[in-house]
Parts: sequence; C-alpha cells; structure tokens
Amino acid sequence: MLAKITVADYMSKRIITVTKETHVIDAVKKLLDNKVTSAPVVDEQGRLIGVFSEKDSIKAFLESVYNQGMSGKVGDHMTMGTISVDADSSIVELAEKFDQSSVRSFPVFDDGKFVGMISRTDVLKALISLK
Repeated sequence: MLAKITVADYMSKRIITVTKETHVIDAVKKLLDNKVTSAPVVDEQGRLIGVFSEKDSIKAFLESVYNQGMSGKVGDHMTMGTISVDADSSIVELAEKFDQSSVRSFPVFDDGKFVGMISRTDVLKALISLK
C-alpha cells in the first residue's frame, strides 16, 4: 500500500519562491512567514536554479557577524546543484532518500518541469495517513 503512494500525492504545490536578487533578510522573512524550511530559487522564466534554506540563512547570518551587517542577496548564499525528485516516485523511495541526506526538502519535477516541493514532514503525513 505504502509503495503505491507517490511524491505527487503529498508534495506542496503552493511554492514559495525567491530569486537570486532577493535580499537575504527578505528571503529569511519569507521562510519564517510561510513556515517553510527552504525556498526554491527561480530565474525569470520560473526555472529552478537553486534552493535557499534555513542552513543557507544561518551561514549568511554568521558571515554578517564578521561583516557588521546582514547584507547580500540570495544568489550569494543559495545552494546550487540541488537533488530533486520525480513526482511519480514512491514515497518509500523518497523516505530512503531523506534517510541518506541531511536535506529537509526536495524540489519535485514532472516531465522536466518544476512542480512542487516535498519535505520530511510531508513524508510523515503520508506514513501516518495509513493508520
């Protein structure tokens, strides 16, 4: 039963995005306001070019301690070359991927198109739905 549940069944389609030109402070506020752990970084055409996460935010904050002020743009701190998952992958495959990674959420693609994000919390929701 669990193997038949797909990433698409539980991914978030309401995607909170930022651009590489977004100021770090604004990006952090966006993460906090929307209660998400990361935001996809997209270009002008909406294509995924990276991810800006809580971890990236903390690195930016630590750099600001030494530079005497929080400045910079998402493009200076984002993680590039992110691992993504396919929308039709099973939730079990995704759980294994999370088990092998410290990443808290992954971008989701369907036929090469960026369609959503899925987090560890989403996987737990899928697991608990079977009870």
